[in-house]
Amino acid sequence: MLDYVAGLPAFLGYFAVGLAAYAVFAVIYTWLTPQAEVQLIRAGNLAAVTAFLGALVGFSLPLASAAANSVSVVDYIIWAVIGILAQILAYYIANFTMTDLHQKITADNIAAGIWGGGIALVIGILNAACMTY
Repeated sequence: MLDYVAGLPAFLGYFAVGLAAYAVFAVIYTWLTPQAEVQLIRAGNLAAVTAFLGALVGFSLPLASAAANSVSVVDYIIWAVIGILAQILAYYIANFTMTDLHQKITADNIAAGIWGGGIALVIGILNAACMTY
């Protein structure tokens, strides 16, 4: 019976680090953006929820790849930080390529939310693919 749960401590460690990485990413992302995502989402702003979920999923892809390919928890943390940096880059790319992105998201412009979330997904997919070794 104990053989079935031999990997449980490693799972719990990686899972806890992953949840902490999500929390850190969410704090950094909401600090970085000029719009108040949580307030906008609570108010029913679809553009804000689309952009924010795109960023979260865009971050989850490299985070999952890092969990699967890391040789240790420290290695996982390093790759999680790289994933955060890649998503910060995605945010700036989205802002650079769409004028007044944050104002459009605040105004509930769905196309702007999809654009921001889509760029985050594209960068996340590329980032995750590059993390295999």
